[in-house]
Amino acid sequence: MRYNILIIGAGPVGNYLANLLARDYSVAVVEKKSSFGGKACTGIIGAENYERLNLPKKAILNELYGATFYSRIQSFSIGRKSPQAYLVDRKTLERELAKRAMKKGADYLMSTTFRGFRNGKAVLQHMGETLEVKADFYIGADGVNSTVAKVIGTKTRAEFLSGYEVEVLGSFDRRNVEVWVNKEITPDFFAWVTPIDGETARVGTFGKMEALSRFLRLRRLEPTKILEFKAGPVGFGWRKPWVKGNVALVGDSALQIKPTTAGGIVYGMLCAENLKKALHEGKPEKYWDYCSWVRRQISFGLKFRRLFTGLDQDAIERIFEVLGSEEAREVIETQADFDDHLRTAKALLKRPKLLAKLIKVSPSLIKALL
Repeated sequence: MRYNILIIGAGPVGNYLANLLARDYSVAVVEKKSSFGGKACTGIIGAENYERLNLPKKAILNELYGATFYSRIQSFSIGRKSPQAYLVDRKTLERELAKRAMKKGADYLMSTTFRGFRNGKAVLQHMGETLEVKADFYIGADGVNSTVAKVIGTKTRAEFLSGYEVEVLGSFDRRNVEVWVNKEITPDFFAWVTPIDGETARVGTFGKMEALSRFLRLRRLEPTKILEFKAGPVGFGWRKPWVKGNVALVGDSALQIKPTTAGGIVYGMLCAENLKKALHEGKPEKYWDYCSWVRRQISFGLKFRRLFTGLDQDAIERIFEVLGSEEAREVIETQADFDDHLRTAKALLKRPKLLAKLIKVSPSLIKALL
């Protein structure tokens, strides 16, 4: 078998990229799982980018209009009249994107594991049989623990955390996400409650499983009402290079992940568009440069992550006092962008009163954010 492009990994980003490339190239997609979905993923995607990327409406489970933020002792809410994000069913998202790619001519090899390269060919394992597939260009879209990245010898500088999420029965405001920032309960990350509807939600955090158990008790959600449990890793940092010879990485395999929220679908898809552009130009080495916006967001997110890990709960309470003020909430509601967290931070820091209050909390806070 021979193709122009072989994509290893049929997650949302790999399938989205296959859809972008299949009209102009012969494309094959390799997936080690026997079916789509299954990964631990809350599945929140900003509404604006969901529409811009033309993602399938069929995958949308719920529209999210705002969020309520909780610390140990206080809370505040933000919201808008139109949906700011969608909660999606990842299995449906992956299947629909794969169907689009197939209709454009892409071949899919499910239950097929990538083992490495030999003599310029991809070595694959399918139902006990070893296959060798030749392609002009190979793309690793095979997740945080990317085999492709390991095979081409990329260097990784990143923080890796385990994520734990349950789908649980309870009572929820289906229009709003809950974000809980309490280091006494979840010391490594925030905890989230993302409603699917009024009676079920996806609830999770990163760090240790005991942290999720503590949060469920805090939120008064019963462990005997859990409908589903999932776990998986995430990585915050850099994995380089994104292109080496005729091999590229995209999505989670390249750690194109928000360190602020651990979301990776949108950043991966935006980089997939830039990879397509570089390939069309015959200059794959330009891929890194074309992803400059995503790289700036990751850089900001890593600064924010370092800041968060260094704060104690008392400092977080003081920050909540600032962000919960009427002026801060007005800025967030009118100027915040779901995927552009750098823009949101700059909008807040342009307000002299807010800037002065945040400096009082910690002078290093402003330096870290800028």
